[in-house]
Amino acid sequence: MTLTETHCPYCALQCGIHLIPEPPARGGHGPGLRLEPAGFPVNRGGLCAKGWTAAELLDHPERLLTPLVRTVAGDRSSPLRAASWEEALARIVGAIGASQRDHGPDSVGAFGGGGLTNEKAYTLGKFVRVALRSSSIDYNGRFCMSSAATAANRSLGVDRGLPFPLEDVAQARTVLLVGANPADAMPPSMQFLDAGRAMGAKHIVVDPRRTATARGAYRHLQPVPGTDLALANGMMHVAVREGLVDDAFVSGRTTGFDAVRAAVNGYWPERVERMTGVSEAQLRETVHLLARERPAMILTARGAEQHSNGTDTAQAYLNLALALGLVGRPFSGYGTITGQGNGQGGREHGQKADQLPGYRRLDDPAAREHIGRVWGIDPAELPQPGLSAYEMLDRLGTPGGVRVLLVLASNIAVSAPHSSHVIERLRALDLLVVSDIFLSETAALADVVLPTAQWAEEEGTMTNLEGRVIRRRKAAEPPGEVRTDLRFLKDLADRLGRGAYFTDEPREVFEELRRASAGGLADYAGITYERIDDEDGVFWPCPAEDHPGTPRMFTDGFPTADGRARFVRVEHRDPNELPDRDYPYVLTTGRNMQQYQSGTQTRRVRSLTVAAPEPRAELHPDLARRHGITDGDLVELRTRRGAAVLRARCDPGIRPDTVFAPFHWPGINTLTDPALDRHSRMPAFKACAVMIAPLTPTKGPAEVHSTPRFMQGVFPFEGKGLDEPVPVDGALRLVVPDGVVAQAVYFRGGNSSGELVCAVLMRDGLPMRYFPIGARSDVHVSLRVVEDLDSGTTVELWLAAPAGLTGTVVVDLGLVEV
Repeated sequence: MTLTETHCPYCALQCGIHLIPEPPARGGHGPGLRLEPAGFPVNRGGLCAKGWTAAELLDHPERLLTPLVRTVAGDRSSPLRAASWEEALARIVGAIGASQRDHGPDSVGAFGGGGLTNEKAYTLGKFVRVALRSSSIDYNGRFCMSSAATAANRSLGVDRGLPFPLEDVAQARTVLLVGANPADAMPPSMQFLDAGRAMGAKHIVVDPRRTATARGAYRHLQPVPGTDLALANGMMHVAVREGLVDDAFVSGRTTGFDAVRAAVNGYWPERVERMTGVSEAQLRETVHLLARERPAMILTARGAEQHSNGTDTAQAYLNLALALGLVGRPFSGYGTITGQGNGQGGREHGQKADQLPGYRRLDDPAAREHIGRVWGIDPAELPQPGLSAYEMLDRLGTPGGVRVLLVLASNIAVSAPHSSHVIERLRALDLLVVSDIFLSETAALADVVLPTAQWAEEEGTMTNLEGRVIRRRKAAEPPGEVRTDLRFLKDLADRLGRGAYFTDEPREVFEELRRASAGGLADYAGITYERIDDEDGVFWPCPAEDHPGTPRMFTDGFPTADGRARFVRVEHRDPNELPDRDYPYVLTTGRNMQQYQSGTQTRRVRSLTVAAPEPRAELHPDLARRHGITDGDLVELRTRRGAAVLRARCDPGIRPDTVFAPFHWPGINTLTDPALDRHSRMPAFKACAVMIAPLTPTKGPAEVHSTPRFMQGVFPFEGKGLDEPVPVDGALRLVVPDGVVAQAVYFRGGNSSGELVCAVLMRDGLPMRYFPIGARSDVHVSLRVVEDLDSGTTVELWLAAPAGLTGTVVVDLGLVEV
């Protein structure tokens, strides 16, 4: 038995795990693997529900095993069919050539992801700039870490989420958690918070919801969403007024404090209480604990940062940490909690629009010269910075915008703000190429879908939330025609005549990354695969092989021109949207424990979907009663961008003026505001104006009566071909009545045959959605929301199956009429 030591594929903890071979499941694609937790420093033998079930996806019946292309090239209403790699790559190369000939180099671009290994993120950035000669690249980390990163770079001179090991949290006597819910998002990390509390530590959680993390805290502060900056400036006001500022630290290690001190004069506690809803007493107590109960930490996360003023909000808490003298001291400081698996490494080595490897700036002549030497190109060939993620997506298919897009490790049809608009822009592309392990919502829109290797089928490195560079180790071969993204990019570069600049060997890529990052802020020059193996990972910066790495930063200075940290004056600005008569409440979004990111993976794990089968709109019982809503009712959330139908969950722990929805399902981000932070270009996911209504109007606080419709039954079938869907039965047909609008809510299906089949939701005779059902398997898909089906629309369920295949299919499509 060969045991493989590797890491969980999900969040930025990167928990250590062991993969142990076992007999494959019936009908499986390859050798089975059993997963067990390891005693790695960040999880110490613990795993969350997602981690425990991660290996189930390796042999999942919905796994993509071969490239897919549209049956009719250029016609996305035609079905996807299996294709060879040669055919798929030929379509991509042809579209790239035509687009760049007619519209210029920047008309071809790429959208990456924070789940890519360092080697893949590095190669993707290099590929776009060297093989495509394009400036059009960004990634989904722009939606995650960009505001905190921008604040840290301008204040501390460098962005490393946690500038200390996670284990240091257990030693802090006071911890302020702002917009963070690690009990749900990173359960194994709670052992460090629990250990601190067991020794008397006091934790204060800032969140509009009484989350699992808040329930265990010493204090819970519940501000109005979008007022975290005012709260931080109010704390700074108290620190200044009540003599809590560490004058020796401020004078000896920082600059710019006078401007901040002047700015916070206007944030006296009584005013801040009116702005935020947090009492003066709670405000003062929090500051006194941070100043007096040392060591102390301030940790922020997406709840504070995913706003149109997210950079300045993170900056305000950084200012507070500097003023109290927390930064660079043992078991103390400021940090931001990275979310995605390689959210740290993914933002260091070039897949951002304005970045080169080593956290270098693309517009810096010295950085361009260095990278040009490493890559063997003239620095003048490197394009200038391109557009940020949402700005690029907003211009897809328009004059001057990207017309051919490659998407790796991202499901932007679900995760982007104002997602219905983004889907329209994706449909306007000349060619959309998606590399994924499943037919995600974004892949379902593509012209070409490429099957990529999963985490246990590839080698590489990741950089976790601590800045610890770790190894991802291969435990199995990719099944079928699956290839790694490194192989795909190398193959594509070969066909574009630039293959000499690329390799598909991860170790070779990492060796080049070391040279490219040398001398940069994120310096990996002294990190090797062997050191990672021997040392449980290596913390960057590590400029030489005899350097020990840097577990704890800022102990002696800051990587700024003068070695000092910078205070930056920031002022509260209201969110882009405030509640009004038409949209009287605040919508905020976030995570739940069972699901991850866009749900492409976790919504396919049976035990996780049983625990969290659908999104719930969380609202206060008083708000529910005001609208005649009871727990479990279907409700409509509507913003200025669209609507979604969810079941209500009444929870007294949320503010009565706030509605919460988890973002792991399609349709939730139809609601969110794409207004961008002026510094980081982060969209405002965490606060927008919303209205709420029961699905069927009621008089007073009575039970809501919806109007459901179902297309369901058990039917025999005989396949005509996977590219030829046919009607199954007349019972699976519905004409939307006059005067109403129908919305599909969910699809469930089962397949008795030994091969993959695909249910096809048809609208007026044209395919609308595809639902693959694996061999002798079933599927459950929540639809939040596909789109409105107007009066007179004919809705049908058809089936596509291999020619001659017979079997029985069980289908259940639920709709509601509004």
